[in-house]
Amino acid sequence: MKRKLLGIALALGMAATSAAAEEASCKKVRFADVGWTDIQVTTGVATNILDALGYEPEVTTLTVPVTYASLKTKDIDVFLGNWMPSMTTDIKAYLDDKSVEQLGTNLENAGYGLVVPQYVADAGVKSLADLGKNKDKFGGKIYGIEAGNDGNRIISEMIAKPENNLQGFELVESSEAGMLTQAEKAMKKNEWIIFLGWTPHPVMGAMKIFYLDGMGDSGFGAATVLTNVRAGYTSECPNVGQLLKNLKFNLEMEGAMMDPVLSSQADPKAVAKDWLKAHPDAWKPWLAGVKTFDGKDGAAAVAAAMK
Repeated sequence: MKRKLLGIALALGMAATSAAAEEASCKKVRFADVGWTDIQVTTGVATNILDALGYEPEVTTLTVPVTYASLKTKDIDVFLGNWMPSMTTDIKAYLDDKSVEQLGTNLENAGYGLVVPQYVADAGVKSLADLGKNKDKFGGKIYGIEAGNDGNRIISEMIAKPENNLQGFELVESSEAGMLTQAEKAMKKNEWIIFLGWTPHPVMGAMKIFYLDGMGDSGFGAATVLTNVRAGYTSECPNVGQLLKNLKFNLEMEGAMMDPVLSSQADPKAVAKDWLKAHPDAWKPWLAGVKTFDGKDGAAAVAAAMK
């Protein structure tokens, strides 16, 4: 009888452990990274935690359109950079056909739009409506970032609308670093320049810039950032899903991580790990209800990895 009871107890214990563990197909977690510093560091945070939990995170750099197409085809599982409302057009079809899910907001109080140096605003350029009559002073250029970016798309749409009086303006596509280098050069010479700005950003945060008004329903203005997953992902991999739901960032923490990446070209994942080691009180709430891949204490595993 004792042997029988022991056998039942062992079987129940093994069943409980199995139930707590994630499916084998969930071990690899595939992230899209669109190359923006804020998304690089937040993805770095998530992947460091998943490493500690026994998962195998994989990050692929893609454009925004390819990111959403890849979520739909299930070649990507997670995207932490759904800026809204500027990406409304980019994501709409995927929300409509239910191939992509907005899991929740991971950052509030962000901002996104066209900016000019403060000295340009002081000279009277404070709104979209002020750009057209000053085209020559700006050299007819508006500086954006990489091709396929939602901000570039919005700028192109603004230029194309006759009512904005931006005929003759050219969108200059570059990269985040390239655009900032151009802006810094212009501002050192007190030259007039228009470029794409956003918050959080340590470099732009240190610049004396002005966000233009009059953006209408373009998608520029106050912003939130959401976590996206491919359809059905959190049902298939509920433990990773719980972590993703728990991930909440703020402007201060993102700015602190972005600074060394931008100023010293430090590796975003390494910077994120250093930040996690220094701020255990920030990540502990993210581990609520989260286990390791094999069903053990998640918070304890992350704490051990961050020593």
